[in-house]
Amino acid sequence: MSSLIMLKSKLHNATVTDAEPDYEGSLKIDSQLMESVKIRPYEKILVANLANGNRFETYAIPGEPGSGTISLNGATCFLGSKGDRIIIFTFCTVTEEEASFHRPLILVLDKNNKPTGPLKEI
Repeated sequence: MSSLIMLKSKLHNATVTDAEPDYEGSLKIDSQLMESVKIRPYEKILVANLANGNRFETYAIPGEPGSGTISLNGATCFLGSKGDRIIIFTFCTVTEEEASFHRPLILVLDKNNKPTGPLKEI
């Protein structure tokens, strides 16, 4: 049976709040936001920067819950700046059968990284 890689979740329009070049790497994300779209600590993520078009892969690390933190760490600091709007994607592998009912979780954020509405399943 074949499998497909599908969108699992997305934090849309997140605002970069910090950049820590001396950190080993990753993207620090408010842990409440991570939990809301089921991003696990150290899970591989794809990030698209709406300000400059950069796309990069890294992993998610949990930040202070409720802080709104979205921090570029290590080498990712060179791919964006504080204030940039980004989209954070996760993916999962599903079977052909599972794909027919799979629905990703989408959370749209405002400039303070607060949800603009309810969590969506598209």
